[in-house]
Amino acid sequence: MSNKVAVIFTGGTISMKVDPRIDAAIPALSSEEIMAMVTNIEKYSDIEIINFARIPGPHMTPERMMELSSLVKQTINRKDITGVVVTHGTDTLEETAYLLDLTINSEKPIIVVGAMRNGSELGYDGPSNLSAAICTAISKEAMNKGVLVVMNNEVNAASEVTKTNTLSLNTFKSPEFGPLGIVDNDEVIFYREIINRCHINTEKIEAKVALIKCAAGMDSDLINYCVDLGYKGIVIEALGRGNVPPNMLDGIKKAIANDMPVVIVSRCPTGRVLDTYGYLGAGKNLRKLGAIFGDNLPGQKARIKLMLALGKTRDIETIRSIFEKNVYTKSYKVKLGG
Repeated sequence: MSNKVAVIFTGGTISMKVDPRIDAAIPALSSEEIMAMVTNIEKYSDIEIINFARIPGPHMTPERMMELSSLVKQTINRKDITGVVVTHGTDTLEETAYLLDLTINSEKPIIVVGAMRNGSELGYDGPSNLSAAICTAISKEAMNKGVLVVMNNEVNAASEVTKTNTLSLNTFKSPEFGPLGIVDNDEVIFYREIINRCHINTEKIEAKVALIKCAAGMDSDLINYCVDLGYKGIVIEALGRGNVPPNMLDGIKKAIANDMPVVIVSRCPTGRVLDTYGYLGAGKNLRKLGAIFGDNLPGQKARIKLMLALGKTRDIETIRSIFEKNVYTKSYKVKLGG
């Protein structure tokens, strides 16, 4: 058979069962036990199992993500491999998928998959999600699409997808533009493309990046605390179009004065940030201070992107271009320089 898919197991709910002693789900299923439940997959592809870890999603770290990225790169570059599937805990799945998308530039399909129900629950969705992921990994249509997340027979881009519900099987959605396609009758059908994909060529990651969410009346205490602790960058989930309470400005000024990149995104689920407003604490104000605009990324993904950017360089303008290139218009960039 010409198709060969490497399935890299990292853990998550897909590998869990309920331990009766504590009446809670823990990692328990081996990769071989999980694959044995994916019936008839041998008709579609040869499978090579690679065991990376067996950890819950919240135990994943940026350093482990980089180790995983290195392993996926090595595997996807093999001539005998058609595509790679990575199993992952759903809590941090979107962050790992996005990191892989930013750090790996391959035309071959890389699919990240998980499960919302463990192996002890009725309706365990691990095998069906895994079979759909493998069908996507062997599809020629999935080539040159970047890293994809396949869950509940939907195909989403790693750069767009997010976990939207703590429980439902269709939790992974792309709120802004919807899925790229679907898996139907073991075949992948794509309905749209991704443009302006971004790659950050680095082997290092800077873990000391904070994520702060804005709410009414917040001040600079948390920002100052991060600066004093020696954090290297801060992502702020700002209000609306990219605005913050005025009492946060002193902290942002302090961070920028300490050569820390401050990336502004929105706490809104959809829409990008822009310097539309000119009052104290608004986007125009933040731009003039030197803040970087993070387009429509959610905070957790902007943090991953900033970690990688800082792993590559400490130059603020280079980091700005990593976030803002191909996103804002030329006239907007001219305005920034003026």
